[in-house]
Parts: sequence; C-alpha cells; structure tokens
Amino acid sequence: MPHPIRSRPIRVVIVDDSSLMREMLKSILSEEPGIEVAGVARDPYEAREIIKHTNPDVITLDIEMPRMDGLSFLEKIMTLRPTPVVMVSSLTREGSDATIRALEIGAVDCVAKPDGADGHGFEAMTQELVGKIRVAATARLSMRRPHTTASPTLPTPRRAGSGTRLIAIGASTGGVERIRDVLAVMPADCPPIVITQHMGPSYVPSFAARLDRLSAPSVRLATQGARLEQGVVHIAPGDRHLVVIRDAHGYSCHIQDGPPVSGHRPSVDALFSSVARAAGANAVGVILSGMGRDGATGLLAMREAGAYTIGEQESSCVVYGMPRAAKEAGAVAIELPLAQIPAEMLRAFDAIGDRPRAN
Repeated sequence: MPHPIRSRPIRVVIVDDSSLMREMLKSILSEEPGIEVAGVARDPYEAREIIKHTNPDVITLDIEMPRMDGLSFLEKIMTLRPTPVVMVSSLTREGSDATIRALEIGAVDCVAKPDGADGHGFEAMTQELVGKIRVAATARLSMRRPHTTASPTLPTPRRAGSGTRLIAIGASTGGVERIRDVLAVMPADCPPIVITQHMGPSYVPSFAARLDRLSAPSVRLATQGARLEQGVVHIAPGDRHLVVIRDAHGYSCHIQDGPPVSGHRPSVDALFSSVARAAGANAVGVILSGMGRDGATGLLAMREAGAYTIGEQESSCVVYGMPRAAKEAGAVAIELPLAQIPAEMLRAFDAIGDRPRAN
C-alpha cells in the first residue's frame, strides 16, 4: 500500500546510547527522500530537550540506555506528549520482552538491532526502520491514561463450548495493545480464538507468554495440529501462516510455510480465508488496527460464507488501514470503537444461527 503523500518531510529524532548507531542511523535516514533527521540524543534527558524544541513527527528509541531506560521514557512521552515511536531493540529474550511492553505502552512498531557487525543485517534493519518510520508518521495517538483498575471480565457465552464455533482476529500496526485489551476481558472459558498479528518471529513467543500471564484464557503460540478448544487462544508464529482446518473432531491449527499472502507471512487473509472454508457461518471475524490491506479479502470471504464480521472504527485505530480496506471491500458488517468490540464479539458468537445468512 503506498504511503500518504506529505507536503513536508517526516522529522525524526534518534535516541540511542551508542554513538556509532546514532551516526549510522542519522547518515542513512538523512539520505532517504521525505525524511529529515531533526536531532540525535544519547539518552532521554538529551532527547527531552531536543523533542521540546523540534516537535518531531517520529522518534526512534533504544530500550537499554543510561540514566533512564527506554520504557520509562516511552511512558513519559505517551503520557505527556504523545508522539509516534519506533523502538529499536536487541534480539535477546530480555529485549523481546521489553519490546512487547513498549508496544503495549503505545510504541507504534519495533525493529531489531542486528547481532554483531553484520553489514547486510544492518542494511536490512535500516530499510525496515525506514518503512516503519513512514507508517508511524501516519499514526493517530491519544493521551495515555494510567490503568487504575482492571476491566471487568465479560460473561461466558452460553454456547462457548459448542465445538462448532470460533472467533478469528487479525491486526497489524497498533494491534499488540488492542489484542491485549480484548483478551483482558475474555472469561477463562471463552470461545476458541485464533489470532494473526503481524510481528517478527523473535517477538511472538514473548507476546504470547505475556498475554498468557495477563489474560484469564490460556494463550499459546499456535503449533501444527493443535486443537481449537474452549478457553484457549492460539496466536500465529511470526514467520509462518496460521490456517484453520476442520475434521470430524472439530477445528485444528495448521502451520504453513508458503509464500507471503497479501505481502505478509503470517497473513490475516490466509487465516480469515481458511476460517471461511472451515467454519462458514459458525465464525466471528474481527479486524483491528493495521497498515495496508491484509485481511480485507479473507474477511469478505468470511462474510460471504455467513460469518459475522467486525471492523475497528477509525476513531480508535492507530492506523486505519486494514479496517478501512475491509470496510471498502464490503467485508465489515459493523464498525465499532475498540472498547465495544469484545462484548459485541461474544454477543455475536452466541447469536450464531439466529441471524440471516449474508447474501
């Protein structure tokens, strides 16, 4: 999907404690058309003054820094001066966990620093960063409000254990926080849920593990042949497609290598299309914040097969790309702000069979 045309360059502030990384990123980003480096900082204290005076469109932020870590600084940015942030983190387990927390706090996206002095790895990382900076510049952010109390858990649908019904969710940019919020109100014995979130393979295990700790249902990384069961959420691996198959015993996960679908692997289209074939009208499909068109074709297939389909409303999206594309394709039965989606998802799940089939 082409990026929106801007009348002025995207102004970027680079925050990293490595002088080499700062200079390399500055050099590469400065050569990119439509991007301007507004400043560089070695820690959040320097960054605070630079941000105050330059008012950047996007900030790139390292996680491990002296004097104040990146997560603490990100909290301050999202609370006091919401600005699109792309995290730049190490590929260690600790780095992956911290990156997931950053995405929950409100970072738009993340890239992983390459290991060692691999020139090709650095080039690939910077090109990925450039693309994510361009997406981040289009993001809609709101003032972060501290979570004072936990959201109440929704009641279990009467038909949650029927074995013939399921819920499928797809998301990309901005999806980590949204998926967390949706699962946070799911009952422990919720209906079977399958999720594809665009995310690198290094981060998905940490994402699934963190959701499992924060949610009442069991949240697992989808594996080949795993059965879809009540109270269990399966999340697509970061580098392979998750599709759903139905047999005499019910639904199961199948993991496919295959080429990218709609430009992505894992692909929301691949998941939704498989759910349309396997479950037909016995499914609910939900498409959340994300850049591009992935999911629109698959969600349309679900709706045409009789499934109930929900799109996130523009007012609550970080990037209203995937939901917009799905709506324009005629794939969305109803659009709602994020806060209303979990209850509607479960209500629709219980109403399967009570509503007329889509034409």
